Amino acid sequence: MELSGVVHFESCQSVPFGGVLCMVPFLLANDLLSYNSYYSERSKGYYDFDIIIMMVSFMYLCRIKTPEQLKHHSPGELGKLLGLDRVPEAKCLRAILKELTDQEKSAEWNAFLAQEWITGEEPAIYYIDGHVQVYHGYLATLGKKHVSRQRLCLPGMMEFWVNNNDGLPYFFITGQVNEKLQQVIEEQIIPRLNEMVPIKNNLENEDPMSPRYTLVFDREAYSPEFFQSIWNQYHVAVITYRKNVKDVWEEADFVELPVETELGTVTMELCERTVELNGVQLREIRKRSSDGHQTSVITTNHILPTLLIAMYMFSRWAQENFFRYMRQEYDLDRIVQYGVDELDKSIMVVNPEYNNINYKLKKIREKIARRQASLFALKEENTNTGLDQTKKKFSISIENIRTNERTEKSGTVAH
Repeated sequence: MELSGVVHFESCQSVPFGGVLCMVPFLLANDLLSYNSYYSERSKGYYDFDIIIMMVSFMYLCRIKTPEQLKHHSPGELGKLLGLDRVPEAKCLRAILKELTDQEKSAEWNAFLAQEWITGEEPAIYYIDGHVQVYHGYLATLGKKHVSRQRLCLPGMMEFWVNNNDGLPYFFITGQVNEKLQQVIEEQIIPRLNEMVPIKNNLENEDPMSPRYTLVFDREAYSPEFFQSIWNQYHVAVITYRKNVKDVWEEADFVELPVETELGTVTMELCERTVELNGVQLREIRKRSSDGHQTSVITTNHILPTLLIAMYMFSRWAQENFFRYMRQEYDLDRIVQYGVDELDKSIMVVNPEYNNINYKLKKIREKIARRQASLFALKEENTNTGLDQTKKKFSISIENIRTNERTEKSGTVAH
């Protein structure tokens, strides 16, 4: 190798960002340098990949979110953190990162890290949620998705993240077109987790109602039939919110119980019943708020105590907080560079003509609903008025409806 960068540390009274050196043991404990098993070394250059990996890690810890932001910091002062006389400038760093990414080994390395992090965790609870990676480039034409944090529909890609019950990430899966959460869970997330999560020993001695692991997600993937399907096929349980709750349970049925959360012990009013939804038997746990509102949670996990089910469901915000923290502190949504990949041509997508026809049908149904509402109002008005006024009012109202129809057909707006 023709690398000339030699790491050498000397005593120094002042080191900017020196506190990040305290994080080195944690970075190494999480297998930061295990990339060596997947990436080949540089054949020449002043900086080797070890230095670059450590430098990028230090950059994020120092909240230096892009190579361009290095221009605002002294390369010599940052070099002290790495034991070098200087760090590479932005252009050089980007060139070395390109050498690294051109090897296309990130998926294999991520799979190894996820396997290392996921092994041995008990209980096996995994949070799943989608995150929109907004696209601001011009090389690709992407469909628009609703970005809740901005309350806008913007072009982008949907990423489905899998985190542990503390909100720490394992891996994410990028949707190519418009995949739904339910589809991604069944076709990609569960098969991948099945490869990582070891099957319990002595299954014949295990409780048949004990799941292999439990998935926690929001209402987007709600479907009792889907819950039953993944239980029968994969022995995977779910915890989620129930949709369309119309009944109210008696206040006397709720019991105050202490629940351990990340913020400490809180008291919740909880009640549990067994319910049947669409022919599927589920456990339903409800939490009653001080104002009387009842939040319903359903699960196919028949082993977990009521307290733990409530804790895991209401701690799902740990994953939301992870997204927010990563956006604000590490600029999660910023992409180093844009690239264009060919889509898998076997992907099934909705025919645009179908969407157009469906849109027209929707507008016609809305117009019919408005006419029916107007007709109902006329009937009610005619019922409550005298015969001498009915004909005149009815004729005037019918003429108004016809005028509105002609206005809509001509594309004008009546004021």
